[in-house]
This record gives sequence, C-alpha cells and structure tokens, in this order.
Amino acid sequence: MKKYFLPIITAILIFGCSQGNQNSSTFVPAPDNEVIYHVVQRSFYDSNGDQHGDLNGLYDKLDYLQDLGITSILMLPLYQSPYYHNYFADSFEEIDPRFGTMDDYLKLVKEIHRRGMKIYMDMETQYVTEDHLWYKDSYGNLSSPYSDYITYDDSAHTKPSTIVYDLDGLKGYDGVFKKITTVNLNSEKVKEYNYKLFSHWLDPNGDGDFSDGVDGFRLDHMMDDLDKKGRWTNQFESFWKPLILKLKAINPKIRIIAEQADWASFGDDYLTRADVDWVFAFRIAFAIRDMDKEKLSTMMDSTFLLTPKGKNQIVFIENHDMPRFATVVGENPGKLRIGAALNLLTGGVPSIYYGQEIGMRGAGGFMKWGMTDANEIPEREAFEWYKSDTGMGMAFWYKDTGPWWDSTLVKPNDGISYEEQKDDPESLWNFYKKMIQLRRTHSTLVNGTYKPLLNNQDSVFSFIRRDKQKAAVIITNLSSTEKNTIFNLSGTGLTGKPDILWGKQLPEENANEWKITLPPYAVLVYEVVVKD
Repeated sequence: MKKYFLPIITAILIFGCSQGNQNSSTFVPAPDNEVIYHVVQRSFYDSNGDQHGDLNGLYDKLDYLQDLGITSILMLPLYQSPYYHNYFADSFEEIDPRFGTMDDYLKLVKEIHRRGMKIYMDMETQYVTEDHLWYKDSYGNLSSPYSDYITYDDSAHTKPSTIVYDLDGLKGYDGVFKKITTVNLNSEKVKEYNYKLFSHWLDPNGDGDFSDGVDGFRLDHMMDDLDKKGRWTNQFESFWKPLILKLKAINPKIRIIAEQADWASFGDDYLTRADVDWVFAFRIAFAIRDMDKEKLSTMMDSTFLLTPKGKNQIVFIENHDMPRFATVVGENPGKLRIGAALNLLTGGVPSIYYGQEIGMRGAGGFMKWGMTDANEIPEREAFEWYKSDTGMGMAFWYKDTGPWWDSTLVKPNDGISYEEQKDDPESLWNFYKKMIQLRRTHSTLVNGTYKPLLNNQDSVFSFIRRDKQKAAVIITNLSSTEKNTIFNLSGTGLTGKPDILWGKQLPEENANEWKITLPPYAVLVYEVVVKD
C-alpha cells in the first residue's frame, strides 16, 4: 500500500519473537525459479517525452531486464487514480492515460510472455476516491444501484466511512486533496464485481488464451479485519479465499501474492486461511538491513519454519514503501553486496526493487512534508539511466513540483547510474547480474532446503541450501574486519572437497570443521557433495 502515513515499524515489533538457534529449522520451498523486478513504472522509463514512465517504456527496456537476469515484473497499479502511485482508484476499469492505452498494455504483456517472462499486477480494490462512480452516485442517494458498494456511517449515506487511521482523504503531491472511502467488502455485488474485474485481467478478450493476461496479482494492504475496524471481519475466508479459488479455476497457473498490512507478520495465516501463494518476508528484509547475525538467524529460521509446504516467501531488501537499502547502509559498498547476496541466495522468490541494482538512494519520512503522498517520492525517484542524469527516457514526472525535487538524490557523475556501471566488472550492477546468474545455474540455490551452518563468529552469517545430492554453502562476513572463522560441519551431510562458485579462497578442512580467514564483507559460495 502507499504507506505515506505509516511510521517505520520499530525493531521491537519486527524482532519481538522468541529467539531461536541456528539449528532449529529447515525449509523446502516450492520450485519457483523466478527473480522479480518490482517497478514503479511512472519512474522507470518515459517513451514519449512527457517525463512520465509508461507501458511502452517498460516494453523498450525488456532487453535491459533480461540482461540483468530478471524473469518477472511486478508493477504498481495501472488503473486510473488522482495519485502518482495509482493506489486509491477513480476507476478500476481504466488504465491511467499517462501509462498508455489498452493496446499498449496488451503489446507489453504479449512480448513479456513471448520472452518467457511473467507479469504481476498490483491490485487494491478496498478503497475508492470521491471521483469513483460508486462514491459519486451513492452519496446521499439511497436508490443508487451502488448504495451497497460503499460503507457509510449514517443511514442517509452522507458520511462515507474513513479509511485506515480514520483518514477521510489525502492531498496529492500536486496539492489537490481528494476524499477517499472504504468499499463494502461484505457486499455480494462487490464480491461479484471483483471476480469480474480480476478475471478480466487474466484473460482480457475471454478466449481462453492467457498469453495476453497477467500471471498473477499482488493484493495490496490485505487484511482479515480491514483496518481493524470490526466492520469487515473474516475477510480471508469470506472474501479473499473464494475469489482466489474462482480465479484459479480460470487459470490454475497464476500466483496470488499478499502484502501483509502488518509488516511484523510472518504471513502464515495468509498462506493457510486465505490460500495465497506467496507473502513478503518482511522480517528477513529488516534483518538484512540491520546486518545483524542474531536477527538474521532468528528471522530466517522462524519465517521459513512457518512457511507451509507448497507456499513461498518473497525475499527482498527494498520496496516502494521503505527507505532505500543504499541509504540505510550508508552506501557502504561491502554492505551493498552482502545485501544483494542475501536477497538472491537465501531462498524463497527474490524480488529486486527498481534502482536497487545500481545503489539508488532515497528516504522519505512520516509526515516529512505533511499529510501528502509526496513523502515517499525520495524512494521512488526516476531510474538513473545516464551518467549525466539527463537524456531520453528519464522519468522526472515530479520535476519542479516541491521540496522533494529540490532535495533530489538523482545527481550527475556520482557513480549511481546504469551508464556508469554497466561496463565496470566490479560495479554493483554487475554484482547483481552475477549473483542472479549464479542462482539460475545452480538448482540448490533455487529449490534447496535452507539450513543454518554454525560458526564461531558473531558477525559471520552462514547457511546451506541443500538438495538430495549437492549443497550450496553461503558465507557472509557482515563486518568491516577480517574474521578467522571456524565452521561446524557436524550433522550437515557435507562431504568431499568444496568447489568455489563465488570467491577466491578454499577452506582449510579438518574433521567436521572448516577454517577460513574471511576478508571484510566477504561473500563466499561453495558447492559440496552431500550424503545423509
């Protein structure tokens, strides 16, 4: 969701679970060999010179995404909205004209599928603005055919219910305030409308050929008790699960992704009660951002342990609602690479937020510029294609609109651009590309069981991804100092001499032990034969 009014979740919330140890869990993920690119399409690439990123811009940059190793694209909503992020709709049935036309959309989807890639659509149908037909027609009109679609707090239908945190609207970055209200998810008519809406995007022309349809949906701000108001309760089983089952009857291959409204949640109830396929591994994301071994061990152990068989976690370190990883770690080159390795090699389905691969910076703030959707613009700036930060395709839709532009972090000649990094073999962009390639070419890094690997250092985090015959061993030094590290192989099944997949040094092997001197911020990956 567009969380401009949500404060950053505290470490107490995120890490307030019982502390485990590194031997407590294993995780056998579903075989989801995907690397997702989570893109704010308005900020990605502008194809027509209006400074707004668009569908044709995504089409033009599919070569870029495939070169990086991306298999799947997750966009923000496409539907029409007064807000730049396109949450809170004016109409669910119209594509924002800044993004293009339905023909542009169909061309993009068909080309994505021709390349063997996938596309996921972000949907948030729980709220509408004052300009939506349901709101306009039902307001004060008890005879409206949409009187059951909107939640009102009075019998005359003149007091639309507030949304999360009792807000009744929001000011856009352009200064325009729009009222927002909550859709009545208990309405049978609303349930039927959602089924028709979602199914349309699965098969736009209804011919049973899904080459022009999405491969799944991200359900934004999904809750069982919407906004914890006690008015839309048991939504997992009364609204979402029936919808998901009906959609999968149309195309059983789709994936349904839930964004937990409570970022402290493991998401296990979403996977079981609502029957979604994937949730977001928020606890792992915050642990990686903290670069803390104990938190990493606890959060990976517990998250994977609670993931039911056949379901999966989306592992990420950035999204459109969070300060960028590069800013969080102070642009430290070593930490940027550690983050990339853990993002891509840990398990689950990895997701990369656009610009993360070149180390883009950005951190908005709760109420930084008041109650406005501009607060997260710093985390959603134009993708930096060029060294000069000027040129064809730069999506500066927010140019000269306020203090978020005056303090922009998109700067020329700072090393943070695709142009500056693409031909540098030591660049962050090439590190991401190599890590993705490493994952793609070794099945243990896609489908291998997650298992901790114990060692004697407080700042060395290590784990194993194992299948029946081989294991990948991933070792990371989270610190800025060299670490003489001993790894305990007892009970791991690791046998024989390891092959280096990434790194330069081999371990010194003793009975049930490896000894390695790890450079600062080292990332090492080995492949080893295993036996039970």
